Amino acid sequence: MELSISKREIIIKLVYYGPALSGKTTNLQALHYFLQNGSASDLLTLDTKNDRTLFFDLLPIEYVSKSNFKVRFKLFTVPGQVIHLSTRKMVLKSADGVVFVADSQKEQRKNNNYSYRDLLNNLRFNNLGGIPIVIQFNKRDLPNIIDNAEVEAFASKLGTNVFKASAISGDGVLETFAELIKVSYDRLDSLYQFDKKFGIYKSEILKGVFSNIKNG
Repeated sequence: MELSISKREIIIKLVYYGPALSGKTTNLQALHYFLQNGSASDLLTLDTKNDRTLFFDLLPIEYVSKSNFKVRFKLFTVPGQVIHLSTRKMVLKSADGVVFVADSQKEQRKNNNYSYRDLLNNLRFNNLGGIPIVIQFNKRDLPNIIDNAEVEAFASKLGTNVFKASAISGDGVLETFAELIKVSYDRLDSLYQFDKKFGIYKSEILKGVFSNIKNG
């Protein structure tokens, strides 16, 4: 998080993490589509020749509170390929919250498990062991996916909410993002007392970000 009293600005960094081709970029593209009538700015993307994310996507979303404090959310994705470990570490630096985007296809269990362990290791590397993690199981629209019972067992094991999604159609994308804002804000508020010191409230942020959602 970055805080500037003189500029009356708070910048919250949120990262979408997961194995290659699990739908991290698609989540950001869907968010950009839904929020473009409101506070989302341009979506920046840098891809390799095979259309996988090489570095990161950045989607800044701005909200101005009633106390005239600007809250900016910077959304990133990381490259999922194993060879880009150093880039994932760098993108995670100073993150305030993470969405782990798992691939629901049965044959992707091994990649999901490797990527989740990789996430935990990189959070420890960046001294971010306490930041909230939201889990999303993407690609629920595809055949041959793990069943709901397995998803719920995974959620129970981790003690966290798990969202089912089809990012390509937009299903579950906004719900996942809303939860990410809630848990990230709650942790930061407990540390910095946003509500008492700056008059910034979670309910206002959520209303400001989601009040102008594009339909269709």
